Amino acid sequence: MNTPRIAAAIALAGMLVFLATGIAAQGLRPELDWTRVPNSYYLIGPWGGMVRTGYYAMALALILLGVGAYRTLSPATRSAAPLLLFVAGGIALAVTALAHTDTWNRPPTLHGYVHGVAAQAAFLCTATAMLLQSWRLRGDAHWRGWFRPAFAWAAMCFVLLWVQAFWRALPRGLSQKLLILLILAWLLAAAWRLLRGPGRDEAGP
Repeated sequence: MNTPRIAAAIALAGMLVFLATGIAAQGLRPELDWTRVPNSYYLIGPWGGMVRTGYYAMALALILLGVGAYRTLSPATRSAAPLLLFVAGGIALAVTALAHTDTWNRPPTLHGYVHGVAAQAAFLCTATAMLLQSWRLRGDAHWRGWFRPAFAWAAMCFVLLWVQAFWRALPRGLSQKLLILLILAWLLAAAWRLLRGPGRDEAGP
């Protein structure tokens, strides 16, 4: 198994851990209204350690996905931009888990500010990395078959990120969780394709 596939396998496992812990937290914290409460609230209080573990696993997954994608594309198609953005997104996600969020009934704190900035950076860096990485696929003979669906899905996530950020009337918990699931779907698909390698039907001339 080559390096990109090893990275993809570990990344895929990390994403599944993030998904599993996130779903479990919804059932284990019935006192939190999942349609109103953002994911940050699950990082503190009961089962917060489990949720933070999922965040750390996802942070590692983002970094490894960026490395795997960079290594698997042809040299002429590679770009350091999506790789660096995936790494930045992973680091920002880890900081998000480390710095506790402010809650509605407490005064603002420095760690709450750091948490908020890191969370926004994690979303923005990851969504932008997805968009740029998808765009690079068009120039690789083995991966251009996945360019259109990957780019369209990434573009949708990028647009919805800004909709979620500026449309304040949306239920914060529900809209954030839906956005996370859409982003995670792209990341899981990318990791799976890296793991199995490009199919013959996807290869160009």
